[in-house]
Amino acid sequence: MGEARSVLPLQVDLDGNTSYGDVPADKQHAVDDAGALFVLESKGSWLHAGYHLTTSIAAPALLSLPSAFAGLGWVAGVLILFVDAALTFYGYCLLSRVLEQLASVGRRHIRFRDLAQDVLGRRWSLFTVAPVQFCVCFGAVIGCTVLGGQSMKFIYSIYHSNGSLRLHDFIIFFGLMMMLLSQMPSFHSLRYINLLSLLMCLGYSACAVGGSIYAGHRHSTNKDYSIEGGKASKIFGAFNSFAIIATTYGNGIIPEIQGLNFN
Repeated sequence: MGEARSVLPLQVDLDGNTSYGDVPADKQHAVDDAGALFVLESKGSWLHAGYHLTTSIAAPALLSLPSAFAGLGWVAGVLILFVDAALTFYGYCLLSRVLEQLASVGRRHIRFRDLAQDVLGRRWSLFTVAPVQFCVCFGAVIGCTVLGGQSMKFIYSIYHSNGSLRLHDFIIFFGLMMMLLSQMPSFHSLRYINLLSLLMCLGYSACAVGGSIYAGHRHSTNKDYSIEGGKASKIFGAFNSFAIIATTYGNGIIPEIQGLNFN
């Protein structure tokens, strides 16, 4: 107990008790953390984990994968996609093992920032992990809100081509809906919404594959899959494709999801 070690603001033991790690063991008191306690009391299953994982990975980047393949070609595109999947799977396995190891010694984490503080220390996590996490979350919130507004505007324009509503109206409406959903206490509360998102993702993928097969069969002319453009255009297109594929499997909510399955 006398060793100096990194501690996190909130620690949760295997029995679901919360405490501050920087308080001496003989003086620790239970800490009220409604969000953490709600997650610990949630009875998640592997099916719920599948809903959350699929929804978090099947992000808007999935829709731009055809563009990434166009910039790399079939061979390089498929190869890089599988390599990125393998690296991401390996990274998530390491993260999951770390969570299990810390939980086995009574330091269970249900938030990524708490895990970073325990592994790197409070100071290092503050200057390395926190800025990146904030920028990613900030950019994702803005990007998804704008994209959601554009999607709603497109659906609206199909039925009301001369409607009076503009893009900013739909962005505001979509943002308000996200604000309401953000009041949910945990991912477990969103399991049915994520199930609906999973079904819609499968439906989109099926439609895209079926439409591509139908279009290719109906117009069975000679296809040219070579990469278009000059040398500079191909180089920039390749790096753009790398960026798209690299973000395809991005997911920072493994601790929250794994916290459900510990119960």
